[in-house]
Amino acid sequence: MHVHRSFYNPPALPHDEVVETLEWALGDRAYEGEAANALVGSALNDNDREFVEHWCMQVGTRAVPGSPLFGLAGLCLGHTARRFGHLSDEAVALVHSLAARAEADPVDVDSRALNGLDDVKDYLHLW
Repeated sequence: MHVHRSFYNPPALPHDEVVETLEWALGDRAYEGEAANALVGSALNDNDREFVEHWCMQVGTRAVPGSPLFGLAGLCLGHTARRFGHLSDEAVALVHSLAARAEADPVDVDSRALNGLDDVKDYLHLW
């Protein structure tokens, strides 16, 4: 049986909605789906790099163990690097850390973190 998959780029939400959604998800895994859409929408469409980076960092350091939000935070930092051509040293270090965790244990951090690291390498020309 063939399964048709569709690709969806969520829109950027107002900052207060992003913050509320991400804070909910960091406290309750039931909100991870909404949080994923909020984070991806911000990383792809929000023009405030510092806001996007800050919330990727929050998610990438505060999600519960085994959460798919870890890999997504790494991926979204890669999107941020691609879009803005800049990440803070702390964000680059987090992308590196999440990618290393993904290589060591894909159950802990999924492989999207590796894609984020590839984007950081390609767009920031750090390595």
